[in-house]
Amino acid sequence: MIRAYKFLLRPTVRQAQALSEMLRDHCSLYNGALQERRDAYRHPSKTSVKYGGQSAQLKDIRAFDPERQGRWSFSSQQATLRRLDRAFAAFFRRVTSGDTPGYPRFRGVSWFDTVDFPRDGDGCRWNSTPHDPVARVRFQGVGHVRVNQHRPVAGRVKTVSVKREGRKWFVVLSVEQDQPKPLPATGSVVGIDLGIVNFLADSNGDFVPGPRHSRRAAAQLEAAQQALSRFPRRKAKDRTANHQRAVRKVAELHRKVRRQRLDHAHKTALGLVRAHDVIAHEDLKIRNMSRAPAPKPAPDRPGTFLPNGAAAKAGLNRSIADAGWGVFLTILHAKAESAGREVIAVDPRNTSRTCPPCGHTAKENRPTQEKFHCLSRGHHAHADTVGALNVLRAGLVRRHANPA
Repeated sequence: MIRAYKFLLRPTVRQAQALSEMLRDHCSLYNGALQERRDAYRHPSKTSVKYGGQSAQLKDIRAFDPERQGRWSFSSQQATLRRLDRAFAAFFRRVTSGDTPGYPRFRGVSWFDTVDFPRDGDGCRWNSTPHDPVARVRFQGVGHVRVNQHRPVAGRVKTVSVKREGRKWFVVLSVEQDQPKPLPATGSVVGIDLGIVNFLADSNGDFVPGPRHSRRAAAQLEAAQQALSRFPRRKAKDRTANHQRAVRKVAELHRKVRRQRLDHAHKTALGLVRAHDVIAHEDLKIRNMSRAPAPKPAPDRPGTFLPNGAAAKAGLNRSIADAGWGVFLTILHAKAESAGREVIAVDPRNTSRTCPPCGHTAKENRPTQEKFHCLSRGHHAHADTVGALNVLRAGLVRRHANPA
C-alpha cells in the first residue's frame, strides 16, 4: 500500500535560494526539452523525439553547463524529462479519443513548483541524520534541510518530492506500507447524497451543511483581485514590490480556501469511515455536470443568440466547484481502503425522484429542491434523504450481486 506524507520545510535563507535555483534550472530543462520536440515535429523529416533520446543527452548537458545543470541530481532531471513525456502521452491519448486538447506548453518559473526524486537515496535522503532529534531531508546541491515533521513516517520511503507553495516549501514522501489492520466492524451501512445547500445527506436522515468556503472568502478575494488588477500585466521578474505583494495576497487567499476544503473533506470522510462498514454514493460525472450550456443561435436573427441560462449555470458551476465533490470522494475511497471499509458507487439517475416505500418514479414527485412528495403513495420526506435511501438500496443490490 502506498501512502503520501507532506511536511513543511524550514530552510535557511541560503537553502531557500538554492531550492529556488533548483526549480529554475529544472524548469529550464523542461522548456528546452519541449522546444526540442517542437522543432523536431516542425522539421520536414518529422523526426520523433522520445524520452530515451533526451535522457541520453543529459550527460552532455551537465558537462556543458556545470553551474546550472551539473549541480543537481541526475535522477531528478530524468524525472523532469519523464514529466514532459507524460504530458505528451496524455496529449496524444486525448487526440486519439477524439478530444481537442491543448498542446503541452512552456512553463514559467513561477508555474514550475515541483521537483521529483524517483528514489530515496539517489540525489536525496529522507531523515539523513537519524541521531538528530530534528528530522531533516538532504537534497543534492542544497544540503540538509530541517523538516517540521508533525507525525511519524511508517514504512519505507520510495520517492521524495520538493514543492513550493507561495513562500513556503514542502517535502512530499511516497511511502510503501503494509496493509493496515481494518477498523472493528460496526454493522452499519449508509447511503449518501451529495449536494450544494447540504454538502451531504445520509440515509439515516442526518445532514452535513455545505461549508461554502469560496463564497465566505468572496469579499476578501474580490478586494485582493481588484487591487491586483490596478497593476499592468508584467513578467514576474519585472514586477514592482507592490505588484508582487498583490499577487501573493490573491494566491494566499486561494490556498487558504483550498486548505479549508481539504480539511472539511478529510474530517467528513473520516467520520463516515469510522461509523459505517459499507458506504454507497452516487457515481457523479462532475465534469459533465459543470459543463457550460451550448449556445442557442436565433433562427430569425443571424449572429444573435437566444437566452440559454448561461449565467445561472455559471453560478451553479461555481457552487459545484466550491463543494469539492471530487476531492471528497477521492479521500473517502482512500480512507475506506485503509480502514477495510467498502465504498460502492451507483448510478445516480432518478435517485431523488423514486419513492423508497413504493418505487414510484416521476419528475413530479419532487416539486421543489428540498421537498419530496410521492404522487402514488403520498410519502413525504426531504428530497436529499430520499436520494440517500435510494443510493443505499442500489448499493446493497450491487454488493450482493457482486460479492467481494
